[in-house]
Amino acid sequence: MPQGKALDLSQASAVEGHDRRIHGTNDYKDIAGAAIVVVTAGLPRKPGMSREDLLSANARIILDVCGQIKRFASEAIVIIVTNPLDLMTHLAHKTLGFPRPRVIGMAGVLDTARMRYFLAERLDAVPRDVEAVVLGGHGDLMVPVSSQSRHKGKDVKDLIGADDLARIEQRTRDGGAEIVQLLKTGSAFYAPASSAAQMAKAILKSENRVLPVCTHLAGEYGIQDLFFGVPAEIGAGGVRRVVELPLAEAEKRSLLLSAQKVRQGVEDLGRLGF
Repeated sequence: MPQGKALDLSQASAVEGHDRRIHGTNDYKDIAGAAIVVVTAGLPRKPGMSREDLLSANARIILDVCGQIKRFASEAIVIIVTNPLDLMTHLAHKTLGFPRPRVIGMAGVLDTARMRYFLAERLDAVPRDVEAVVLGGHGDLMVPVSSQSRHKGKDVKDLIGADDLARIEQRTRDGGAEIVQLLKTGSAFYAPASSAAQMAKAILKSENRVLPVCTHLAGEYGIQDLFFGVPAEIGAGGVRRVVELPLAEAEKRSLLLSAQKVRQGVEDLGRLGF
C-alpha cells in the first residue's frame, strides 16, 4: 500500500510543481537518517469509541514503532499523532529515551484549527483572519481559550454571543467525534496531516514559531512532569520553550482539570504495564 500511495503522490508533482521524491516502504530500516519521524500508527476510533478506549491497543503499537525508531533513527525528532495523544506521547518518550524537546504530540494545532474554522464559519469570515488557541489534553476536557480568540484584532466575545461561543467551544471538543460519526469508518486525516506538516515545517525551517503542541511541562501553567497541550516555540531541535499565556480564572481551572485527567491516564498506563 505505501508504494501505491507514494506513486500516486509522486504523479501529482507534475501538477503541483514540486520536485520532492516520495518513497513508500514497509521496512523500518528506510527511516535511517530521518530528521523527523511522524507516528500515525494506531487503531482508528469507531463510532461511540472514546480516545481512552484505544489506550491498551495503541500503547502496544507505540511500543513497537518507537522501538524501531530508536533502532534506525535515533537522532530524529518524533511527532506523535496516535490517540490517546497525550498518553501516547508520554509512552513514546518513555520508550525512546530521547531528550524531551525531541518528542512532541500533535494535538493543539489540530484542535486550534478546528476552533478557528468554527469561529470563522459563525462570523462569515475566513479562518486565516481568526486567532484562537486550544490548550489541554486532546480529549473531552480540552480547553478552547476564548479569552485569546480574535477576529482581525477584535475580541470574539464582542462579536459572538455567549451561547453561540459556548456551542463553538463544545463543537471544537467534539470535532474528532463529529467526523467519525459522518465517515462511519475511520477518522479524520486531512486536517491532522496538515497540522503535522505545519509542525514539521517549523522544525525543518527553524521557524521558531509558537504552536500549541503536546510537550513536557516542568512547572509551567502550574503543571509538573506531564506531557500536555500548551503553546510552545518550535524550531530546530523541536520544542525550544513553553509559552505561558494569560488565562481567565475559569480557563485556568479547566486547564488544571484537564491535566488531572491526563495524569490519571498516565497512571492507567502504568497499571496496564506500560
